[in-house]
Amino acid sequence: MMKIGRLEPVPVRELWCHEERGFSVWLESNLDVLSEAVGFRLSDPHRESSAGCFACDLLCEGEDGEPVIIENQLEQTDHDHLGKVLTYLANLEAKSAIWISTSARAEHIRTIQWLNETTPANISFYLVRLAAYRISGCEPAAPLFTVIVGPSVETKGFGVEKKEMAERHLLRLRFWEQLLERAKNRGVALHERCSPRKDSWLGAGCGVRAGISFTYVVWMTEKTAVELYIDTGDGDENKRIFDAVASNRNVIETEFGAPLSWERKDEKRGSRIRFVLKQGGLKDEDNWLAIQDATIDAMDKLAKVLKPYLAQI
Repeated sequence: MMKIGRLEPVPVRELWCHEERGFSVWLESNLDVLSEAVGFRLSDPHRESSAGCFACDLLCEGEDGEPVIIENQLEQTDHDHLGKVLTYLANLEAKSAIWISTSARAEHIRTIQWLNETTPANISFYLVRLAAYRISGCEPAAPLFTVIVGPSVETKGFGVEKKEMAERHLLRLRFWEQLLERAKNRGVALHERCSPRKDSWLGAGCGVRAGISFTYVVWMTEKTAVELYIDTGDGDENKRIFDAVASNRNVIETEFGAPLSWERKDEKRGSRIRFVLKQGGLKDEDNWLAIQDATIDAMDKLAKVLKPYLAQI
């Protein structure tokens, strides 16, 4: 019979004794864990960004480049931190606020719900619970983020900002739906198990190793891109994989037929190899078929060129 372990809770302070010098530093390098919880990609983090006389725990970017503030609290929510959330959101001109706490008071849960219901549709508030667990008898412990309160279309009013957001998401859904169908019909099956989504990117595993994906990206105007995104969860391993592939850069670009953007990103955990196409974006709906066909061709070519080198790693 298979042996099944038990999860046991671990005090968060055992993982990080100090909020600013411990947890915030860890989160800065592990934003992908929080991204998975809140449902959108966070990037380019900066600690202790100044907001007048105050300093925000983390200021980062959302999927469309908009500022996102993160307020950390390794204890139960209180009015002081609620005030900080609002202060940083206003003074740093952010569009989203993520408040992380180990325990949320009912009053603060309702407050965040109310803020999501009453603020413009392009402003979002998240209340996230932080806990830690380990499998009994095993080390180390692992953090777990759980969204207690988040925004939803239903909680927002019908303002201009909401309409614009809805339009952008609907455009992406229709664009990805059409692209996936065209890729399938053309025999480019790398993303055949993917579903259309409202995000600006759509990725699928490379089929060689976990944490390496081939990803489509689309902007509202001007461009699309195809990329190999490398994030195994280990920064050193990501750079090793990137360097191994990049050592064949000249041959790869010759085989691909065009220069590629080689982004090692030493300041971040992940790395990528990207090719940008400037035939149009989401707003160029009349030209979608040509944009999609060119992007699918580029993805097919990029995957065929890079997979043999990935297989050697």
